[in-house]
Amino acid sequence: MADLLKDSPLRAVQVEALVVMKIIKHCSQGFPTVATGSLVGMDVNGTLEITNSFPFPTVDVPAQDNSSHDNASNAAAAAPRARANVVYQNEMIKFLREVNVDASNVGWYTSTNMGNFVNLNTIENQFFYQKELNERTVALVHDVSRSSQGALSLRAFRLSPAFMQSYKEGKFTTESLQKSGLRYQDILVELPLTVHNSHLLTSLLHQLPSAPPKDELKFPSNLAELNTDPNKPQAPLYPNFDSLELSIDPFLEKTCDLLLDSIENHHTELNNYQYYQRSMSREQAKITAWQQKRKAENAARVAAKQAPLPEDEWQRLFKLPQEPSRLETLLNSRQVEQYSRQVDGFTAAVSAKMFAVKSNLLPGEQI
Repeated sequence: MADLLKDSPLRAVQVEALVVMKIIKHCSQGFPTVATGSLVGMDVNGTLEITNSFPFPTVDVPAQDNSSHDNASNAAAAAPRARANVVYQNEMIKFLREVNVDASNVGWYTSTNMGNFVNLNTIENQFFYQKELNERTVALVHDVSRSSQGALSLRAFRLSPAFMQSYKEGKFTTESLQKSGLRYQDILVELPLTVHNSHLLTSLLHQLPSAPPKDELKFPSNLAELNTDPNKPQAPLYPNFDSLELSIDPFLEKTCDLLLDSIENHHTELNNYQYYQRSMSREQAKITAWQQKRKAENAARVAAKQAPLPEDEWQRLFKLPQEPSRLETLLNSRQVEQYSRQVDGFTAAVSAKMFAVKSNLLPGEQI
């Protein structure tokens, strides 16, 4: 029975509410530095139940200049696969097992800003977990900037089997990508995520509303007494003037800027590959000319009854340029898609507001 459960693919992720609160607190406290931690739980019939988490130790790097801050950010992002943190994680899981807490490592979590999590650190961390520790692991990504706008952003990802195989081989050339059919959409697989409350907590939430009073209510004598009453209930639909704000959300503006930067990076990678192709064409032309010249020399030597010269000597004389890895292009394309989805999600609300007030903005036009 255990083998059947192990062979069933992961279909969903279930996170306890307490774990969500711990992740949000850790990521918010460490913002804007990347915060990472370990996840423990169990796999039940293809649903990965995450029941506990703990953060990795912080990396202390003196931030005297921008380079020091970048080093601290890179070290924090790479913390899940650091050797010291692996030892720390094993010790923590050992202690959890001693107090009868779920002690199976099921992945790791990381914070991100503006959805910028598709990078080499994320890929290498998840590859390390799926390859070394446990194949059935996930990466939880918490977007602190998006959650600060009032909507919780917590997503679960895994590396696809096709990308795992390609990354294990370390070949991201044009020929290998064409042979495997790997696309940027095939890098990460997102799993549906649900937040779970225990039965005791659910019962407590249902009991929070107070029972209706049995005695006669004492009404206030004037308006001032009503306003100063600390027990005055708030209306369930309290007026929210933010819904009437016509200005573009700053999160949307920043996402558009990052989207443009990613597109520029994509063009830079494209130019690098085109430069490699031009260099390869020049070298191939030189090799072809050399081979034709050598064949003519050998024909003359054969006519003169002399030993022909080796025709494979070009491998020593010419050095072909090495094709750049296409992995960065794949990751950047996936990041562009991530930003595009964020823009698409925000423009729906903004467009609705603009259409609603179009007649006031353009009085001369008819809707």
